[in-house]
Amino acid sequence: MTGRLDSAQPYAVGLFRMVVGLLFAAHGAASLFGVLGGASGTGGTIDAGTWPGWYAAVIQLVGGALVLLGLGTRAAAFLSSGSMAYAYFDVHQSAALWPIQNGGELSALFCWAMLLLVFTGSGALGLDRLLTGRTSPTAEEKRSSEPVAA
Repeated sequence: MTGRLDSAQPYAVGLFRMVVGLLFAAHGAASLFGVLGGASGTGGTIDAGTWPGWYAAVIQLVGGALVLLGLGTRAAAFLSSGSMAYAYFDVHQSAALWPIQNGGELSALFCWAMLLLVFTGSGALGLDRLLTGRTSPTAEEKRSSEPVAA
């Protein structure tokens, strides 16, 4: 059973990447354009150039779209993770210690999900793999990723 799960791992990571990217981009679109319930559910938008809200929303929209497509996944996920860490510690942490108390669950979850994608990459079905023409790791990459015996 482990073999089957291991062989499906790139597809599970790819699906995870697409869902997280879509949700992140939708959050940015809601903040910027007032669609999908708008900023904070009010149907409003964020004024262009305001710090940090407008810049965070642009990072969410563009970073989420890149992650969704699997294009520059690691870089987009790194920037997106950092923006969510900033949002959590700057906006939410001052209200209370725990995310459940300060309303920062979404920022914390997006931060950690994006950080995971920095380390896993795009998985299967990403444009990164299509553009580079790679479908699976080379034999050299497999050897270099194996643990070294002590």
